[in-house]
Formats: sequence, C-alpha cells, structure tokens
Amino acid sequence: MADGKILPREMTRARGIRIPRTPVRRIRLFDPHAFLTQAGLGRTIVELNKKQTLFSQGDPAESVFYIQRGKVRLSVISSGGKEATIALLTEDDFVGEDCIANSHPFRMASATAMTDGVVLKIEKTQMVSALHEQHALSDIFVSYLLARNARIQEDLVDQLFNSSEKRLARTLLLLAQFGKDETPETVVPKISQEVLAEMVGTTRARVNLFMNRFRKLGFIEYNGTLLVRRSLLSVVLHD
Repeated sequence: MADGKILPREMTRARGIRIPRTPVRRIRLFDPHAFLTQAGLGRTIVELNKKQTLFSQGDPAESVFYIQRGKVRLSVISSGGKEATIALLTEDDFVGEDCIANSHPFRMASATAMTDGVVLKIEKTQMVSALHEQHALSDIFVSYLLARNARIQEDLVDQLFNSSEKRLARTLLLLAQFGKDETPETVVPKISQEVLAEMVGTTRARVNLFMNRFRKLGFIEYNGTLLVRRSLLSVVLHD
C-alpha cells in the first residue's frame, strides 16, 4: 500500500490470487572430471584388449583418446620398415592429441594397448569446442601438453649426452612413474628388451647386459613383472 492506495500485487494477495513466480534458471557448472570419464555427446567409452590398436600411422586424425585405465604404446615405422617406440602412456594421459592441430590431418604414429584398459574416445570437433568454451578443461589439457613437451626435451638431452646405461635407467624409472608417488610402482606389464632397446636407442644385447647388472646390484627385480627400486636413481645421478 502506498499513500492509502492498494497496489495491484497487494490486491491479488487480498483476494487470494496467487501470481506464479518467474522460474530461476540454474547454471550447470562444467565438470572436467565428468567430461573425461563419462560418455556423452561426441564421447564414447572404449574397452581395450591387450595388443588392440587404437589407431595406426597414416589413419585420418579425427579423435582424441583419454586413458582411464591401462597402458598404451606409441610407435612409429620408418619408410624402411623399422619400428621405434616413442612413448609409453598411462592413466590420465591423452593419446592422439596432435589431431587438434589442423596441420596434422593424419596420424603420425600408431597407438597400441599394452594391457587391457579403458579409454574415452572424444571426437575432434567436440574436443575443440570444449577447449574453446571450458577453461577448466583447457587448463588440464594445456598442462598436459606442457608436461609432454618437457618430457620430449628431456628425452632429447638424454639421447645427446647420456650413456645408454643411464638412458635405460631413466627409462625404467619413468615407466615405474618414479616421483609421481612416494614409491615407484611395479611396471605392468613386463616390457620386452626389444621395446626397451627401441626406447633407449641401443641394441637388445646392451639392454640385456645392463638389466642383468641392475638386477645383481639390487636396483630391479623381474620375474613375470618388473619391480624398479628407488636405488636405481643412483645410476642416473652418478657422473
């Protein structure tokens, strides 16, 4: 009531008439964890069997994969048919993220499951759209790319300046995810010496020699699975 007059809303209340309230729109907050772990628009959960191929070198680059469980091997084949392992990826890693760059319409490497696992396949258009619109996802993705870039630079320095023995020790520590947790984990599955030789850039005979030396010194244990001990770090730090 104002100046003794009854306002329209007060009149409706006096007569028992209810005016519907304007509904309040609730804004749903974006959850990057849910985006990377659940199926949805342009996103499919794929269960992998050991040795199953996610994509092959030369395939059209039309999707990004996010590893939820398991390990994936990234490899390339030269024009002469020689194969080389360039990375072993695990949980919370992206695979095939180079498809985001329009300059790479085809896969530059092959991705193969080393264990049974689960990945989320994200269509390129959906991933690009989410990265543009959702800053939380962009932060996660950019942080991952920067970490991968730093790892590539470290691998290059390792190849240029360190001995093959040190390179093997560093590779084993990385495979055991040393530094990610309080103690290294058991490397699962057991990796063949041929694959280790490809990653280190040496021969299988040299890898076998160093592996036997590491085992005698108590740095590693292998009997079906490979256990990497923290003491192996001394090989990397020793000049």
